[in-house]
Amino acid sequence: MTNIKTIYIALGSNKGLKLQNIQSAIDGIYESVGAVQKISKVYNTPAFGFEGDDFYNACIKVETQLKPKKLLKALQNIEAKLGRTLKTSGGYESREIDLDIIFYEDEIIDETSLKIPHPEMHKRKFVLQPLCDIAKEVEHPQLNKSIELLLEECEDNSVIESINIWLKNPKKAYAFGDYNYIAIEGNIGAGKTSLANKIARDFNAKLILERFKDNAFLPKFYKEPERYAFTLEMSFLADRYQQISDDLSQLDLFKDFMVSDYDVNKSLIFSKVTLPEDEFRLYRKLFHQVYKDIAKPDLYVYLYQNTERLQANIKKRGRNYEKNIKDDYLEKINAGYLEFLRSQTEMNVKIIDISNKDFVKSREDYLWVLGEINSVD
Repeated sequence: MTNIKTIYIALGSNKGLKLQNIQSAIDGIYESVGAVQKISKVYNTPAFGFEGDDFYNACIKVETQLKPKKLLKALQNIEAKLGRTLKTSGGYESREIDLDIIFYEDEIIDETSLKIPHPEMHKRKFVLQPLCDIAKEVEHPQLNKSIELLLEECEDNSVIESINIWLKNPKKAYAFGDYNYIAIEGNIGAGKTSLANKIARDFNAKLILERFKDNAFLPKFYKEPERYAFTLEMSFLADRYQQISDDLSQLDLFKDFMVSDYDVNKSLIFSKVTLPEDEFRLYRKLFHQVYKDIAKPDLYVYLYQNTERLQANIKKRGRNYEKNIKDDYLEKINAGYLEFLRSQTEMNVKIIDISNKDFVKSREDYLWVLGEINSVD
């Protein structure tokens, strides 16, 4: 996955509908920057450095894939959409919204257009107080002091007051809390592991990933499928049972739900394609005996990708043993999944066509997929 960075952003508004401006900015940051993980209280603070109406101030913790300069550009675009114009003179002035990058991990950037950490943050109580709500133990990478200590030492005597209004985290719009266990499925190269990882990180889920890399028979199967098909499927049968029974039985009190990048029924789907009819009948009997008591997912998400996109993704990830996978094999696997899903009348299934989406690189596409998962049929 693309490297994820933890950042902190300060928000302020003293013009127009101040609370709405800050909430709209948070919504915009969620849409174009990354997942909002924490939101501070809202504080009423006097204008700093000029005469003007009081500000509403807050800070947020965000996880993003954007690099610093692209992050700055994204925040400037949000400011512009909310009505902020460029300064007409030097110094401070009233504004609909002000978005400042406080920290970008522990990076130090000192350029004309971008300075991180924010060079004045340790002097401003209206930044330190809300930041202390969500990051009191985080250390300033240059001053080597925690936010809590910087607030204690701050010489700014401004009177700031917490107001009894809470901002909404946009990710709460997605009802993942309604599920205990979600399985993300798809063909080879569909992106199920990437999506499971992103959902687990953004929505505090326990992540269950298939251990296919540990299967010594997989490279052999791709070289000699007829010889190793039954051995491969039996090894997957045993390993998936062990893993899924262990993971589903071990509750994590600090996670809200579980998400996996496979469902055990894939064993039946793949074996029906790879095995002769007589071997498949035997395998199916063993499968139903082994998995009869395994918990089923509350939601089964199938990511459909066309064959051309699957091959492109397979090539991109560069696994040597996958390089000779044929189109017809992928098409048989896809047909097997769709046949299986059509027969599951009691299972809660979402089939999502992502052939023209790239939810790994595009946050817009990722949010679209989340919307499809949470849509009401």
